[in-house]
Amino acid sequence: MIDAWARLDALAKPHRSLGRLEMLAARLATIQRRLDPVTRPRRIVLFAADHGVTAQGVSAWPSAVTGLMMATIIAGRATSSALARAHDCDLRLVDVGAVSPPKPPHPDFYVAAPVAPGTADLSLRPAMTAAQFETAWAVGADEARLAAAGHAVLIAGEMGIGNTTAAACLTALLADIPVDIAVGRGAGADDAMLAVKAGIVAAAVARARMEAEAQTAIAAVAGFEIVAMAGFFAAGAAAGATLLLDGYVATAAALIAERLAPGTARSMIAAHLSAEPGHAAALAALGLEPLLDWGMRLGEGTGALVALPMLDSAAALLSDVALLSDLGA
Repeated sequence: MIDAWARLDALAKPHRSLGRLEMLAARLATIQRRLDPVTRPRRIVLFAADHGVTAQGVSAWPSAVTGLMMATIIAGRATSSALARAHDCDLRLVDVGAVSPPKPPHPDFYVAAPVAPGTADLSLRPAMTAAQFETAWAVGADEARLAAAGHAVLIAGEMGIGNTTAAACLTALLADIPVDIAVGRGAGADDAMLAVKAGIVAAAVARARMEAEAQTAIAAVAGFEIVAMAGFFAAGAAAGATLLLDGYVATAAALIAERLAPGTARSMIAAHLSAEPGHAAALAALGLEPLLDWGMRLGEGTGALVALPMLDSAAALLSDVALLSDLGA
């Protein structure tokens, strides 16, 4: 049993003088089961997929933007690419189901593992079959096992136009919150789009709640990239990695992972609180408190990348600060 607080209280500083940084250090040490936690090497895996529900006008952007952004990530010019470089974090892109995937120049960086060319329209039918769910989960789990072999901290990010609709469905379903709290503007939905989105989410969640099996209900409203992130989280936790959790869509995946692989959330640190209204409830359902509250809602793992220096600081506190006893105090 790691007693991180005993170590922190023995450091050469006033008692509990670093506030929430000490809380983070204790959490990191507990997850890693060591008093000298490590935060490097680290890797972010971005999972990309299209969503059939975009045909219903739930997003300000067309589905084609998914593929365009994947190409931008590959070119190293996306926000996630820039932040990963800035914080010394390996980045890997996995196509789980994009309609128009880019042609990659670096096969070790970009992986094409499409389950299908996007999910079905969840407003009309289940988003995916049971077999597709299992395949998407396995893609994420395989990526986590590969990454955990050489990385201490893992981040999952996503790219998929329309995926906040799926995330809202999953949050309402798994965190058991009202639809009007679960549904937000995503990547810029106007009032008309927001009303359409709320109606679709309410109807889809009502249908999903009629399913007897949790996995079947989840598959009815999820996205391929969200299920892949869930598999990534579950396998990453099982492998002993520290999971740094991004925003609303990633947290919806975390809800799936915790429901189907209980205990996964014990390996998680929540990087930030999204501007999406349902995110606070989703984090509360996982028992997680966010490090940052900066109104971020981009996705792509960007909020988690921004929080990486906080993990570095927490690890340095435990590993590099002298003990009061070393000073003869």
